[in-house]
Amino acid sequence: MRPFEYRRAEGVEQAGALALAGGRLIAGGTNLLDLMKLQVETPAQLVDVNRLPLREIEPLADGGLRIGALVSNSACAADPRVRAGWPLLARAILAGATFQLRNKATTAGNLCQRTRCHYFYNPDQPCNKRAPGSGCGALGGFNRIHAILGASDQCIATYPGDMAVALAALDAAVVIAAPDGSQRSVPVRGFHRLPGDTPEKDNVLEPGEVILAVTLPPPAGGTQLYRKVRERSSYAFALVSVAAAVRMEGGRIAQASLAFGALAHRPWRDPRVDALLTGARPGDALFAEAADLLLEGAQGRGHNDFKIPLTRRTLVAVLREATGTQPGDQA
Repeated sequence: MRPFEYRRAEGVEQAGALALAGGRLIAGGTNLLDLMKLQVETPAQLVDVNRLPLREIEPLADGGLRIGALVSNSACAADPRVRAGWPLLARAILAGATFQLRNKATTAGNLCQRTRCHYFYNPDQPCNKRAPGSGCGALGGFNRIHAILGASDQCIATYPGDMAVALAALDAAVVIAAPDGSQRSVPVRGFHRLPGDTPEKDNVLEPGEVILAVTLPPPAGGTQLYRKVRERSSYAFALVSVAAAVRMEGGRIAQASLAFGALAHRPWRDPRVDALLTGARPGDALFAEAADLLLEGAQGRGHNDFKIPLTRRTLVAVLREATGTQPGDQA
């Protein structure tokens, strides 16, 4: 780890000013410190934001919820309001990491975590995300965990988190403060970027911006599920994950909102899939059509070809459970 200066921010404006000057914000540090030890990240200054007043979970006037940027993952998953109204979020958080990491990891930090691509983590290997212009070692290398959707010839890394996948399915938004004191709200589904020609940019945060909170819309009811398929049953990143919020009425799918993890550079939402399901009678034919739509542009790179049929099977299994149908049922 290279030497760095340590500062404590006493307010949001100071944190933004220090970040604008090149400082890296740190709260739990569960990802950043690992990257610093490997010299993948080498910030000259760390800005501790733990004193900022962003640790509250508060109800909103419309029935939604505001989760402060410094709320720990453990506190969020254990909050009775989250568990009652947005159980998908609690389930996704509990599917990730260890108890110790969830106790330290924060809402904003979880959103901003970086890929676990082996080539990104190894400074001796080419990686356009770590060193723009150096190439992508995963394209012709070992790419078992890599993207099948939304990738480019510059990067095929995946976003590794669980929480953001659930937030995308729940139509949550990220509240961001700019250095000039203004604020903006960005849907979680649009917070992370696809790689394109600039894979080094993980999200839409501009220099000096600080995440203040995540907001959830009012509970929509229905069934909320999070299924994570991984190499082992705990403490492993997803090979495929599906977050689903589905409400049934009169034997039809009245509302469907799905998001997918470990398939792309960001939590993957395909509005066409939600539109196809909404208003339809559930059954295997419908679920197969939804999988075809989701995966029509999917591209395997060799070692990760298995992700395409695995995603199909996982989506069908989740939709069966969410709608109460059995294998072989037809609309």
